[in-house]
Amino acid sequence: MTMFARQGHHADPVKLQVSFGKDETFWTNVFPTKLLARHAKEIKRFVTMLSIVRWFEVIFGLLPIKYLMKIFFFSEEFANTVALPMVALFLGTGNYTPEVPSIVLERLCTSPTYGMWYPADRLSVASNLPPMVVFPNFSVFYEDWRKNLVERGVHVRLSTELTRVMKRDKTGVTVRLIKRTPVPDSHNPNSVWATNDPNDADRDAEEVEEEYDELVLCTLADTSKRLLSDTATYRDEKVLGNAKFANDVTVTHTDSEYMKRNYENFYNAEQAVSALDGVDQTVRLEMAKKSFKPMYMIKQYLEDATKLEMCFDCTNYQAQFPPEVPFENHVFQTIFLNNDRDSHLWSKHEIDPSKIIREDWWHQLCHSFTHFLFVVPWMWLLQGHCHTRFAAAWTMINAHEVAVMSGIAAAVDLGATYPEDLERDKFALLSFRLYYLLVYGRWYRKKAGKDGEGKNWASGLYGSVYQGPGVVDEERTIWREEKKKEEAV
Repeated sequence: MTMFARQGHHADPVKLQVSFGKDETFWTNVFPTKLLARHAKEIKRFVTMLSIVRWFEVIFGLLPIKYLMKIFFFSEEFANTVALPMVALFLGTGNYTPEVPSIVLERLCTSPTYGMWYPADRLSVASNLPPMVVFPNFSVFYEDWRKNLVERGVHVRLSTELTRVMKRDKTGVTVRLIKRTPVPDSHNPNSVWATNDPNDADRDAEEVEEEYDELVLCTLADTSKRLLSDTATYRDEKVLGNAKFANDVTVTHTDSEYMKRNYENFYNAEQAVSALDGVDQTVRLEMAKKSFKPMYMIKQYLEDATKLEMCFDCTNYQAQFPPEVPFENHVFQTIFLNNDRDSHLWSKHEIDPSKIIREDWWHQLCHSFTHFLFVVPWMWLLQGHCHTRFAAAWTMINAHEVAVMSGIAAAVDLGATYPEDLERDKFALLSFRLYYLLVYGRWYRKKAGKDGEGKNWASGLYGSVYQGPGVVDEERTIWREEKKKEEAV
């Protein structure tokens, strides 16, 4: 948030509503459904299980969720329709969610600081509306940030690709670069250096060799391994090689009929129940009738309920849209996961081609338990070795906050000063210290004085509620500001 404020931008608050499953397997955090009533006993046992896992994290922590569900005798329907979706959407774990360590599920429900579903509800698993923020227009934000960096003497080179690292020794680092040909939508396709496909882009581009003192690779682990090529050490090969990835595709579209067929987009009176375990739920039902607008959605495949499809209703979620838009005009982003293994399950072909705005393929980290056994605990062995550092969310877990901290950590390790205002924000400092300790093997020593900007930014339990600049109090402020600009013109 502080980064936004420094460039004159802000994020908007939003209270998250989800919609998991369809018809008989539908449930939400907004109102109780028949699925939750059907699994009332398992829900109580689930909350008890979370307490047990919390107490014995050293035993259960890295155990894959799929085995945790079996150990505590949960039914397949409960595991696939309730437990797995709680994790899958928010950390990008997708179809590897059954392999995710149990501590991730447990902390999402028991942590008072970053627990999405804290506290777990013994009646309906999750009944809170998690407070979140939605970001401003990133194209504008990053361009403003680039201009600010240039004004401060930073050389920013766009449409430039690092093709390989030629040398890493006591004298520094030698790399090779090519100039890429920009495309209108700024989403450059893969080059021949990335895929070894002679039909890919910029195959005639000339490599240029340059020397640097230090190298920070803000790329995915497998890309980093490829770039290091012959300069990769044994430890580089082992640690980077243990990160697993899948190829996913995001389809941005306006096909409301596809959404109606596959998701619960509105209040469903047929699936709603007025009581859970004898406790009246009328208040929640009445609220849902008026304001149920799901933002994050999941659909399980009938052929294999452990595999899923994810979707965002961008109109309900993003602050750039008006608060009331006809459903037929909503913009959706449907994500189809793991092309190599699971594409036979996809329903991508059912989306009306005339309503597709764009398709974007991406390479996604798979949060298998092996990532937390063979990658994260050993990153400290790579950081700074051979004048090279690694910065990206994959160095720990897939989250924006981790990505930002990883970049700051690399800068601090190179000698930069950690921002004093963030150092006075006790939760920001704690998060950074823990990341730096785990990924760099060093404890960051506080340098800023106690008084000054940032001192009052951390509020709430353990300082986990941010009250600093860069976020406003009212929802849809970005839309209102853009509307005013249009009217002024």
